[in-house]
Amino acid sequence: MNRHLVLGTILSLLAIPVLVHAASDSQTLTINAVVANRAKLTIAPLTINFPDADPDVVNPIPASENAVTVSSRVRTGAASVSTLTCLANGDLLDGANSIPVANVTWTSTGGGYVNGTMNNSVSQAAGSWTGSGLNSGTFSYFLANSWAYNIGNYTQTVLYTLTAP
Repeated sequence: MNRHLVLGTILSLLAIPVLVHAASDSQTLTINAVVANRAKLTIAPLTINFPDADPDVVNPIPASENAVTVSSRVRTGAASVSTLTCLANGDLLDGANSIPVANVTWTSTGGGYVNGTMNNSVSQAAGSWTGSGLNSGTFSYFLANSWAYNIGNYTQTVLYTLTAP
């Protein structure tokens, strides 16, 4: 056999591509995320003041700080109802003198917020929303003015509670 023919045949065979099977492997990654109920309430400012006024001229007395900004952030189920309530710690007090806390009312703006009257025995509704989200609004506070009030510097605290079930 011709040496050039054998060498040419060998070179031709070397030029034919050789199919090599690639190796592969697969894995599945599972992603878990825990998303829990959350509630965050912001009220600003946290102190309001009712200045002295003539009951024949100014009734009710608006708080000097009106309107108070209220922000309720909730994370809950799509059909769950979150609520904002308030409960006064007692009547407005100056020593032995008092003004019924029910003489303080508020009006509201913003979706889900409601107008109301302060109470020191039963929590009062101040807002409610369905599902998660940010709810912004304002409260404007008013004190019924009366000639029957004894002079003094009255004070009381009110607890606002935002609940996201």
